[in-house]
Amino acid sequence: PGATFAVAKDGKLIYSDALGLASKDLEVPVNRSTKFRVGSLSENFTSLIYQKLAEQGIIHPDSSIQYYLPDFPDKKFRISVKDLVNQTSGIREPLPEERDWRGLNVSIEKGLEQFLNDSLVVPPGTFQISTLFNYNLLGAVMEKATGKQFNELLKEYVTDTLGLDNTTVDNPFLTITGRTNFFDHNFIAQVIPATFRDLRYKAPSEGILSNAEDLVKFGNALLYSDYLSLNIRNNLFGPVVLSNGMEAPSTNGWFLFTDTSNRKVLGKSSGVTGGSASILIYPDEKLVVACATNLSTISDDSPVFQIANHFLPAIQPEAQNEKEE
Repeated sequence: PGATFAVAKDGKLIYSDALGLASKDLEVPVNRSTKFRVGSLSENFTSLIYQKLAEQGIIHPDSSIQYYLPDFPDKKFRISVKDLVNQTSGIREPLPEERDWRGLNVSIEKGLEQFLNDSLVVPPGTFQISTLFNYNLLGAVMEKATGKQFNELLKEYVTDTLGLDNTTVDNPFLTITGRTNFFDHNFIAQVIPATFRDLRYKAPSEGILSNAEDLVKFGNALLYSDYLSLNIRNNLFGPVVLSNGMEAPSTNGWFLFTDTSNRKVLGKSSGVTGGSASILIYPDEKLVVACATNLSTISDDSPVFQIANHFLPAIQPEAQNEKEE
């Protein structure tokens, strides 16, 4: 298997590397343009599309799901569009067999049948349940609101505008230049070819291809690009407040936390069949670090923190104490 790694500082790419193989059988090496499955980092691209559509008035965050999808069954409690992007809809998490579903040529809307008749786990707004069903449903809403397919929305609102040349929806039935082969582990942790998957039905949540350089470009755009208004930035990174007044741990697909030196960090790490990826953004230090690999993850030990440490200034004990105060 192989991987790509990239680092940007002050809005400029300062490091990028590619290691390993994109194809073991053909001995094709990974390069800096190789495309990988990035799992739930797909949600971060989807949330930006949502914010742009909301800013343009094409989608109304407080509208009900049924406003866009009239056939979506009514629930005991009303679900709004913003509940989906905030992961506060109360929709359940997928079962193991649903997460590993092997359907082919299934549309995003058709894929909703996995859960659309189920009751909500909790009332919307009371608890944050991170489930790919929220973003798949959000993708279906965006398709209905615009009359465009999700891959067209990704291209129009993200990849073309931000110059992300190696980011696209994965389609196993198309030849996609630079797409890696995908690898997994068997029951004794040996590396084997990953089982064939068509992830288009969950493109908004887990079905996008990208790589480390594009992820870093994306992070830079969130920090610096004029394409994002101040209102969008505030919405992307502002806290999600639950009905009890508590702040949820994530917002728009990003986890907000502080590291061991009390630095503010925006980050995400994910895995999917045949791939995994991570990104860290240190907004105050103006640092973005990302990696992507063609191997399903078997641990949460991503190298992005170790890489970031080489580019972060050392914090003196006095300065750290001041931050903590």
